[in-house]
Amino acid sequence: MSVQGIARDTLVDERYKIQNRIGSGGMADVYCAEDLQLGRRVALKLLYRRFAEDEEFVERFRREASSAAGLQHPHVVSVFDRGEFDGTYYIAMEFLEGRSLKQIVRSEGALEPGRAVDLVIQILKAARFAHKRGIVHRDIKPHNVIVDDEDRLKVTDFGIARAGASDMTETGSIMGTAQYLSPEQAQGHPVDARADLYSIGIVLYELLTGRVPFDAESAVTIALKQVSEEPAPPRELDPAIPPELEDIVIRALAKDPANRFANAEEFIRALEHARDLPPGPVDETRIAPLTGVYPAVVEELEKAGRRNLRWLWIALAVLALAGLAFGAWLLFAPKEAEVPDVVGRESGTAAQILQNRGFEVNVENVRSDSVKADRVATQRPQPRERAREGSTVSIIVSTGPGEATIPFVRGEPRARAERALEGAGFKVDVREEFSESVPRNRVIETSPSQRTRYERGLTVTLVVSRGAQQVEVPDVVGRDREEAERTLEGRGLQVSFTERESESADPGTVLVQDPGAGATVDDGATVTLTVAKEPAQVAVPGVTDQDVEDATSALEEAGFRVRQRERSVDTPDEDGIVQSQDPPAGEKRTKGARVVITVGRFEPENLDPDPGATATPTPSPTP
Repeated sequence: MSVQGIARDTLVDERYKIQNRIGSGGMADVYCAEDLQLGRRVALKLLYRRFAEDEEFVERFRREASSAAGLQHPHVVSVFDRGEFDGTYYIAMEFLEGRSLKQIVRSEGALEPGRAVDLVIQILKAARFAHKRGIVHRDIKPHNVIVDDEDRLKVTDFGIARAGASDMTETGSIMGTAQYLSPEQAQGHPVDARADLYSIGIVLYELLTGRVPFDAESAVTIALKQVSEEPAPPRELDPAIPPELEDIVIRALAKDPANRFANAEEFIRALEHARDLPPGPVDETRIAPLTGVYPAVVEELEKAGRRNLRWLWIALAVLALAGLAFGAWLLFAPKEAEVPDVVGRESGTAAQILQNRGFEVNVENVRSDSVKADRVATQRPQPRERAREGSTVSIIVSTGPGEATIPFVRGEPRARAERALEGAGFKVDVREEFSESVPRNRVIETSPSQRTRYERGLTVTLVVSRGAQQVEVPDVVGRDREEAERTLEGRGLQVSFTERESESADPGTVLVQDPGAGATVDDGATVTLTVAKEPAQVAVPGVTDQDVEDATSALEEAGFRVRQRERSVDTPDEDGIVQSQDPPAGEKRTKGARVVITVGRFEPENLDPDPGATATPTPSPTP
């Protein structure tokens, strides 16, 4: 099972029940889950498998997650738990209602300066708390800041980002979000708390202006700008930004960490001072933009004094002369070097190799179906050509095959859906699941979701229905009604009943089941049970003195069986007439019971002559 395709209601580590995916990042997917032990919602971060397979990375991840779990602060998201699941690792964190700071900027644009300052001070308080405990975030960006409806915020991923945000996967290849990386991170150098202050400075810049100071089409180009370019002063984008706030931003974005604020506390004090200044012009002296030294407030300039400023201008003049001398040396004594082969390398690695050899780097992007994304497709000059040191080498970096929209295939037959996805440029992985509502071999959903943009050549998981789950019907004939019902419902089946009168079975005993034992049916299907009931009792009709045929018909129509007995009678009038019945008329018996009738039979030949009678002689005729 792919971590990215984890299904709803999946139980992670026998504790966290997945509800839905709420986001994805460079390291992991994040899900909303229910903590079944404590009855609360948590944000569950599951590492991508490519990181889970790196033992060194996992060890850093575990160590930093343990450190983050010790950070309890109003502006830091709490880490509750960590563990392993399905071949990868997870962290359970506090679930927050609200929007990310990035969502707020995208929807609202530049914020009012006072609001921007209040939000950034909260971020700095979180950073100050972590820095004092030896934890550097290394990946502070608006995406990692959650803000509620009352502008109270919390910073996520403290300590966790350290495991990956600035570590090197290859020489010169930097993970993280390039728009917010400090210059030292972009160059792969060791970092300290001042790297976080640089990132927070970029966040403040974005909140005040509505845009980031450095942007480009590729991450490596942005990283190069972080190292070598100065940001446009915020007031050039919005003159309404107070000058003292601009000074604070520029100081936070100094290329040299030594020229930034010394710590988060100093940054906070500068912002609070600027926020408390009355509106209107401020009497201050501001230093030219490219010196890298930007006093935040008037008091600092007054402390510097004229003598310090004079030495500063002297130092700048010396640097300028040195720069001219160096340029002249390059002009009159050029050196050439062999251009290294960086084709096929990741763009960050390629740029670092070229810079290490003394070349400047220009990055161009091109779509390619044959070269993986972020790999160098070709370069100018070509590998092993000779070029002047300090000249520019252009690397043409593949953006991959580009993106396409995942087609809507829900409800489509599997084969048709596969053709549609492959036609859009995606690879297809099929996972089958049981479904009560989607017919067998039809598409339930895709992962990632349908109608979203996704890079061509990547794999889209197609979730296909196996139909309703099948169940084998157990044999319940001869069992008591309640026992039979429990057995069937325990298999996930529904039960309905009919009754039939029976003299041979106890009432409530199952006589017949449909479907029969051993049949395979859908989960939730209905099994009909026919159970025995007592036969109904009716009054026995009275048939005494009736003709035998009429009596028999009357009894049979009432539901009784008839048995006849005979008894001799003395007169022909009683022949074929019912003399008596058992049970007697009016007594109740169950239908199907037997009624015995006694029928008269007249037999004249069996009559004896009167023994007292004498024959009368026939008189003789008189002569």
